[in-house]
Amino acid sequence: MEELVGVIAKALVDHPEDVIVKKVEKDHLVVYELTVHPDDVGKVIGKQGRIAKALRTVVTSAAVKMDKRVTVDIIS
Repeated sequence: MEELVGVIAKALVDHPEDVIVKKVEKDHLVVYELTVHPDDVGKVIGKQGRIAKALRTVVTSAAVKMDKRVTVDIIS
């Protein structure tokens, strides 16, 4: 799943070498913390958060089999 988030994020940004995905697990929640170059934060979030919402939807759909809630946090 980390790889999925990383591949999608790297395709969106101008500085793919600065994309870092970190997995943080809590009880029944898995949080993928996505860190990107400060210039690329807007590209990952998108207008009115549309790209970020789509990224979260893809990750949530892919995680259905895990029996855990999954979310993506974008950190600048």
